[in-house]
Amino acid sequence: MIPPHLIRIRQVSRPVIGLVLGFMLGASWLHATGEPEPLWAYGFLTPPAPGDKAVPQGAPGPRGLRANQDAAEQTKPRHVEGSSAAFSLLDIRDAANAIDWFPNEHPPMPAVVAHGPAAGTGNTARACASCHLSNGKGRPENAPVSGQPAAYFLRQLQDFRNDTRHTADPRKPNPATMIALAKAMTDDEMKAAADYFGAIKWTPWIRVVETDLVPKTRISGNLFIATEKTRTEPIAGRIIEVPEDEEQAETLRNPHSGFIAYVPVGSVKRGENLVKTGGMSIVDGAIMPGKTLACATCHGPDLMGLADIPGIAGRSPSYMVRQLYDLQQGTRKGISSPLMQPIVLNLTGDDMVAIAAYVASLAPPPVVAGK
Repeated sequence: MIPPHLIRIRQVSRPVIGLVLGFMLGASWLHATGEPEPLWAYGFLTPPAPGDKAVPQGAPGPRGLRANQDAAEQTKPRHVEGSSAAFSLLDIRDAANAIDWFPNEHPPMPAVVAHGPAAGTGNTARACASCHLSNGKGRPENAPVSGQPAAYFLRQLQDFRNDTRHTADPRKPNPATMIALAKAMTDDEMKAAADYFGAIKWTPWIRVVETDLVPKTRISGNLFIATEKTRTEPIAGRIIEVPEDEEQAETLRNPHSGFIAYVPVGSVKRGENLVKTGGMSIVDGAIMPGKTLACATCHGPDLMGLADIPGIAGRSPSYMVRQLYDLQQGTRKGISSPLMQPIVLNLTGDDMVAIAAYVASLAPPPVVAGK
């Protein structure tokens, strides 16, 4: 049960909430903890070098054939199970015109979602659905945006536009791309995208597997892809999130093809304690406060979001750890960040892994027809 005093603080303004939480946890969030960067969460193997800087992803290129691939292979119609649509690789690669394998499963895509901002040129002529997929499920290297409160979605776009949301790893290209896109979008386009993705219910997308060993992988665009089925490489405290089916997820961009998240053995149980109690324990009959607060306090009893607070249940653990670390390091700012900064201040890298593993393992409530 959530203590009444924690429920009441939700009625106070955001800056006051942040101060209250900071004093409750006995900490200031004006400094980072010095935790090492979880490189795997950002899709890298080595730390950034001095002077490394994030740049937006490449602009959507012209619909031309690639010289290193057979022309017939690039132009032949492709299909995925359950869809009557047909797209070639040229269609699938066209980031300015997002493909839609299952148009009957969501509202009509607004122009900004299907084609990018009307004022977009170069890199900003990129469709929202080209990265986040037509159903907004996203992928480990970007954000899962469907099913989020429209007010939260809009605030994130505004934070990007106002240069208050950045990444702790200076090489990660997605935030730089989102900053450029947000600056090119009109307020109406932002609202259209928020309403569209917010109307799509979040459904299971991640399969969490506890293990000591993971498959060997390669990295493509900050996404880990398994190069073998056998698990031979120590997980070493990481979360390794890979497509269930590389062909379906990577080549065909099938929004029905989800991901496997390999997590350390025991992390789900440990994360459950942190998520549900903040890490509270009982020693010799006395309640010992935890290092954080129960997530349900703000994210709702089912962790599916509440008011303008985002849902976190069943979503990418790689994305989750990135956000926790960005908040802890102070690179993700914005008007709502003071609420989270004292919450993440005392978390270690292992804590973040455990929280993300548990949260990702939660199945969202079943979708009820007509609701």
